Amino acid sequence: MQKKKSLIGGEWRETSESFEVKNPFDNEVIAEVCSVNADECDEAISIANQAAEEMKNLPRFRIAKGLRKISEGIEKRKKEFAESISKESAKPINVARGEVERDISTFAWAASEAERFTGDVIPIDTQAGGKGKTGWTQRIPRGVIYGITPFNFPLNLVGHKVAPALASGNSIIIKPSQKTPLTALLLGEVFLRSGLPKSALQVAPMNTDYMDTVLNDERIKMISFTGSDKVGWMLKEKCGKKAISLELGGNAPVIIDQSADVSKAVDRTTMGAFVYAGQVCISVQRVLLHEKISDEFTDKFIKKAKKLKKGNPLDDSTQLSSMIDESAAEKAESWVNDALQNGAELLCGNNRSGSMLDATVVTNVNPEMRVVSDEIFAPVAAIEKFSDFEEGISMANHTRYGLQAGVFTQSLNNSQFAANNLEYGGVIINDVPTFRVDNMPYGGIKDSGFGREGLKYAMEEMSELRLIVLNS
Repeated sequence: MQKKKSLIGGEWRETSESFEVKNPFDNEVIAEVCSVNADECDEAISIANQAAEEMKNLPRFRIAKGLRKISEGIEKRKKEFAESISKESAKPINVARGEVERDISTFAWAASEAERFTGDVIPIDTQAGGKGKTGWTQRIPRGVIYGITPFNFPLNLVGHKVAPALASGNSIIIKPSQKTPLTALLLGEVFLRSGLPKSALQVAPMNTDYMDTVLNDERIKMISFTGSDKVGWMLKEKCGKKAISLELGGNAPVIIDQSADVSKAVDRTTMGAFVYAGQVCISVQRVLLHEKISDEFTDKFIKKAKKLKKGNPLDDSTQLSSMIDESAAEKAESWVNDALQNGAELLCGNNRSGSMLDATVVTNVNPEMRVVSDEIFAPVAAIEKFSDFEEGISMANHTRYGLQAGVFTQSLNNSQFAANNLEYGGVIINDVPTFRVDNMPYGGIKDSGFGREGLKYAMEEMSELRLIVLNS
């Protein structure tokens, strides 16, 4: 078993506390990871505060060069990164490889954005009092960013905090999930070879019991959080004057109209509902079908769900592996059972062995059931029917979440209606809501949070706008 140290101040530090990391598939302990206490967290913040001043004064070309070196470093070690993701999260290795490729692009995009990230020229002389004056804006780094990342994307969701923070001239402390810290620490190794200030990124796993140290420290200028809505809104209440961005998940719908290409919709929805055992914030949880294509779609969808190959995440042929732990699988199973007891119909799945849950599809559901109203974060999809497109849109909006929605339709009018009326941060036409390219603005409304990720958009969140007016 490995013992992994925290990255504090550019050095690998053996701290006073530690915890075990297990492979969710076989429950084998794969590492012991050092964890900072309140005093060590305070020290990391002090170091980050000094690094923020250094980053603020770095020229753009230095920052961009460092970010490209990180991208290249991940590329050189991508086999190691993919295996790390797969072992600590039980993500199928083919999906893990895709995550690594995405993070390579995330840091490459960040380098390019760092070179052109700037403000605007403001036409001050549009009023008489502005005659002879010139105005422009600049983006000013906030300072110390504190990033809190979840288990489900141990590399790329860390990258979505680290890359824009550095690109916009900040320092950042990452608190990775205690379920999956190993890949974040591996990224720390790559960072140390980037040529950027060695304290600009610190990877400091920490028990949440010490979170008040972060929330009460005025040197932390922004918190960037990805995780549950319950925790996210609690952080917002407690963070005081700090800036905060929240990406809090959802229970994403896909609407499939009668004009849709059913075969394409089935293929993409199968992926969207069951990739990484549904443990994705924009996993398809609700499948809303026009009644005229409902039977055809459902029959094909169930056949594909049943054929998904379960197994070891390190096996190239595995399509569905275990969830992050047994308690997560038990929770999902209990929600499905509760729906069945209240009139829902099971079409396939709901067989659980430890942390492994089969691809599960239910129908005859209602909005009061948790499989419809809450985020199940599991390989579970609920099928509902509608009779006209506007009804389908209304059903999709009947939720407290609003991250992304997908729509399959060949109607331009319906596409436009969906774009104008779906209450979501992103509307994906002729694909599932699970679609994401890493430079696009990504984030939600309602209980799905606020703020946006995606390099340029996250950099805007992580900087302040300053106006300069020059009187000539």
